[in-house]
Amino acid sequence: MVASVLLLLVMALSMGFGSVFIKPSALFSAVFRTAGADPVNVTIIWDLRLPRTLLAALVGGALASAGAAFQGLFRNPLADPHVIGASSGAALGATLAIAFGASGGALGFGPVPLCAFAGALATVAVVYAVAETGGGGASVASLLLAGAALGAMLSAMVSFLLIWRDQPWFHVFSWLLGGFSNRSWPHVQTALPWLLAGMGALWLMARPLDALLGGDDAARSLGLPIRTTRLILVSAAGLAVAAAVAVSGIIGFVGLIAPHAARWLVGAGHARLMPMSALLGAMLLVVADTFARAIFAPGEIPVGIVTATLGGPFFLYLLKTRGRRLA
Repeated sequence: MVASVLLLLVMALSMGFGSVFIKPSALFSAVFRTAGADPVNVTIIWDLRLPRTLLAALVGGALASAGAAFQGLFRNPLADPHVIGASSGAALGATLAIAFGASGGALGFGPVPLCAFAGALATVAVVYAVAETGGGGASVASLLLAGAALGAMLSAMVSFLLIWRDQPWFHVFSWLLGGFSNRSWPHVQTALPWLLAGMGALWLMARPLDALLGGDDAARSLGLPIRTTRLILVSAAGLAVAAAVAVSGIIGFVGLIAPHAARWLVGAGHARLMPMSALLGAMLLVVADTFARAIFAPGEIPVGIVTATLGGPFFLYLLKTRGRRLA
């Protein structure tokens, strides 16, 4: 409850910042469209900042939920949504759409987001299929190795496309660094069902994730179907990440930081860890997006730069404090 109220407060404060600062009283009037509300503020809030803030919260929650799921599935505190190559697949899909001037769309997505969405889902499917070829289902180690190998290959293909097609690097990298510039209500409406479906499926898998933390043998002794459980977890997390990167580009480290903060607050049980991770991820990305558009207003920087600035030192801290145990 406290985290939910805090998220609403952070979102409200976020809507006041930008190239035009809106003080709290004027923000309240604009949000609720009271009789004395300034029409300009109403337009700024309802047409620009509210959908952007909602989308940042949804994407942050989805990435954090996927991060918590991957950390539990792989029993690795350094795992995040990029670990099985979903982001690299999304990057390749978006780069193909930009390089070849794709047009049209489907499922409510435009050409670039649609190709990113398809690329992320296809990568997750290939990683899981490759990891299963050894027989006995996809193991944790094989998923990690397949994801790392495929992610490296897809990143190389993105670089090759940029050179081969002689693309303007700015347009591609502005998408690869992630952000919510020019996002509006259609983006929220398009991404909402996919993000909620991925997060909802992950939250429903809280008890199986708890069982997997004890190892495959312990989970199997409890009657848990290991292969089916891994498939559902990877698919649900892949769907959440695919929908997120389709509307925001690639935003790193949210899925690493938020689950750790949630674990410090509510413990390792996924029934409480999953929703708390989503709330903290939403808050983190809303704050990062606010900083990204307010620090150089009226201009802005990609939000991925902000999250990387926060996440890089955090990753090094985890590596230093937990590196011996991981080894």
